[in-house]
Amino acid sequence: MSDLPILLLHGALGSADQLSPLEESLANQFLVYRLGFSGHAGKPLPDVPFGNEIFAQDVVKFLDQQQIKKAHIFGHSMGGYVGLYVAHHFSDRIASVFTLGTKWDWTPEVVAREVKMLNPEKMEEKVPRFADLLASRHAPVDWKEIVRRTARMMQEFGNGAGLTEADFRSLHIPVSIGIGELDNMVSLEESRRIAEWLPKGKLAYFEGVKHPIEKMDVQRLARSISESIQSGR
Repeated sequence: MSDLPILLLHGALGSADQLSPLEESLANQFLVYRLGFSGHAGKPLPDVPFGNEIFAQDVVKFLDQQQIKKAHIFGHSMGGYVGLYVAHHFSDRIASVFTLGTKWDWTPEVVAREVKMLNPEKMEEKVPRFADLLASRHAPVDWKEIVRRTARMMQEFGNGAGLTEADFRSLHIPVSIGIGELDNMVSLEESRRIAEWLPKGKLAYFEGVKHPIEKMDVQRLARSISESIQSGR
């Protein structure tokens, strides 16, 4: 059993329940915690916009409540970005970070494409089953407001609210940047570049893997996370 616990962070529009299978796969090696971000899965919407700051506060507050001085982090998609943000601003609290399917490039073109897909009315029309899933996942909170806030967060990333190259280069903890071969939201190029910027970064490439965490073989992912932590890189 590892001396330090691991905290699992979900992606945008997601919930901590999505990470339950991964929690079970890691439980024989780590004390595992799952965190649901503010405004997600029934948690009240915060008075401030969605973004790195409020979600990082969620993480630090959770660590304090659980009396955890330092932890490893796994973050899927947005959760990976938050994990590195916390590691940058609260470096004494995070031992290592493993991300999977995290989007790093937030150019105006990328933001426009992503935001276009985050129109709740169009989602109801074109992907009603997904809309129903979001409604059920986030009840009693209005899922449409969560989608709108997520879109605005992405727009802020496009306006420079994200981490900079200097921020990545200043992180001196082990970080694995995971990318699935078939991920249609994140490119291998951007993932490799971030891994190279990180002083103790490495790329974790998963053949045949798509973006949704549900499409990932959790045993395979758990092994990669464990090996990364044990190797110290």
